[in-house]
Amino acid sequence: MAVISMKKFLVAGVHFGHQTKRWHPNMAPYIYGIKNGVHVIDLRQTLTKLKEAYEYVKASAEEGRVPLFVGTKIQIQRIVKEEADRCGCPYINFRWLGGLLTNFGTVKQSIARMKTYEEVAGEDGSYEGVIKKEALMMERKRVKLERSLGGVRNMKSVPSMLFITDCHKEQLAMKEAQKLGIPVVGIADTNCDPTGIDFVIPGNDDSPRAVAIYADVIATAVMEGLAARKQTRIESIPEEKAAAKKAKPEVKAKPEVKAKPEVKAKPEVKAKPEVKAKPEVKAKPEVKAKPEVKAKPEVKAKPEVKAKPEVKAKPEVKAKPEVKAKPEVKAKPEVKAKPEVKEA
Repeated sequence: MAVISMKKFLVAGVHFGHQTKRWHPNMAPYIYGIKNGVHVIDLRQTLTKLKEAYEYVKASAEEGRVPLFVGTKIQIQRIVKEEADRCGCPYINFRWLGGLLTNFGTVKQSIARMKTYEEVAGEDGSYEGVIKKEALMMERKRVKLERSLGGVRNMKSVPSMLFITDCHKEQLAMKEAQKLGIPVVGIADTNCDPTGIDFVIPGNDDSPRAVAIYADVIATAVMEGLAARKQTRIESIPEEKAAAKKAKPEVKAKPEVKAKPEVKAKPEVKAKPEVKAKPEVKAKPEVKAKPEVKAKPEVKAKPEVKAKPEVKAKPEVKAKPEVKAKPEVKAKPEVKAKPEVKEA
């Protein structure tokens, strides 16, 4: 944290509280005294508490958790926006929308709608291809959403921490944070109840110069924490690679396991040259050399079988002329020889 002296606090008016009639009794431990009917805040405690908040925010940023800046007073809206943009944190500087944390799903839908209007408007906001009346209505909606949600447009989930510049005015934000268990780093003036604030920073919350000091310290803590996180990751990557390279020989040095030469050394099995060496089988030239089989001229030479002329030579069967030779039956001339009867 940059060196902050009591003189800087005094010049910024951090020690000024509210009138005595507007004080909150729970702020009594942080009040130094009374002057002209106004409470004076103890700057020694302010400095101590600010350092504690700085250390906590820095440690959180090293873990990747950044705060949500909240400050909706008109005189500090610009300061909140500038410091939040400087450290790359989301912010709310116009109005706290009820349910921003407890109903973040609906808020994300509103953010998506705002981005849709911006896409339709284009880079120059000309709303090309949209009629004039619709363009005017869409522009009004876009501006309204931009004021309320422009600072959280890139916030993907509920923030892990809140930095509130005026805990008395932003009571709704505090209640939502308490309901969700989100830690709060807040500025507490003499009229504020510090109950529920995890890291109380007693000080003036109305002076822009005082708020600028608080916001600058918190933003610096976030930047340093993120830088340390980035450096740690960069250093850890070569170490992991070196460890992985060193550890690889042990893993790769499993040649003993892989070197199952006894198992792989089944050359005897693989060396089935005897089996593969079936040249004798392949060398079936003797089988291929079946010229003797092809040389079945002897089989083809079945002239003897074809020579069944003897069977065809059934002329003897066809030679049934003897049967047809029934001339003997037709030779009944003897019957006709009844001349003898006529003789009688």
